[in-house]
Amino acid sequence: MNKFPKIMGILNVTPDSFSDGGSAFDKDEAVKKGLALIENGADILDIGGESTRPGANEVDTQEEINRVIPVIKEIRKVCHITPISVDTTKYEVARAALDTGANIINDISGLSYDERLADLASEYNATLVLMHIQGNPRTMQHNPKYNNVVEDVFSWLQKKINQAKTKGVKDIIADVGIGFGKTVDDNITLLRNHDRFLGLGVPLLLGISRKSFIGKLFDIENAQERDISTALFHATMLSNNIDIIRVHNVKLHSSLKKIASLLKS
Repeated sequence: MNKFPKIMGILNVTPDSFSDGGSAFDKDEAVKKGLALIENGADILDIGGESTRPGANEVDTQEEINRVIPVIKEIRKVCHITPISVDTTKYEVARAALDTGANIINDISGLSYDERLADLASEYNATLVLMHIQGNPRTMQHNPKYNNVVEDVFSWLQKKINQAKTKGVKDIIADVGIGFGKTVDDNITLLRNHDRFLGLGVPLLLGISRKSFIGKLFDIENAQERDISTALFHATMLSNNIDIIRVHNVKLHSSLKKIASLLKS
């Protein structure tokens, strides 16, 4: 069995995220939740101030900064070791986050919205996560189409990785972007062929937690009730070479990690 992936805990400081919008919108609540995620076993904390659910509206740059930066600042007062990722597509937000103690830029647009994020990652020697997306959060689920979803996504990510490398980014992580401009069949095809993306030559991040395709497959309307199905997908894919899993329920996946460790031969 391969080494268990690192667990990236999701902390949404938003009022409208698809799964937990509003649950940590207050700064103190967000800090409390973030520290709890770390205590429950998160290897990385991913903090975002703008919802990327289908149909989500864009957030003003200053508003996103006001949501995210105070939370990073307070968490860093308590926790100095756990890497913090900022989930943003905005240069100004990413810079402020790196200045406050973040280590990773998680760009769901894969440099499509602002290619300066690669320059920023290079300047700060930060890790850059490049995710595939077709369209944008407001339109991405409006009839997405591919010639060959696996090869189309692979080629797109390869191009973006090369773009980042030319800017001097040393640490790059790729994410196939499950649910971001993909049908249910597209998502399953990408998961079934996920090992293809080892050919990118960079670590791989997988984000399926509570996604709508799980709800559609198993008729689970409430996103917060999709954690078991999420963990079952991850358990089934432990033989794949996935480096990071991005999840809402860190405690459940820490249990999965413990089980995998106990059964490892």
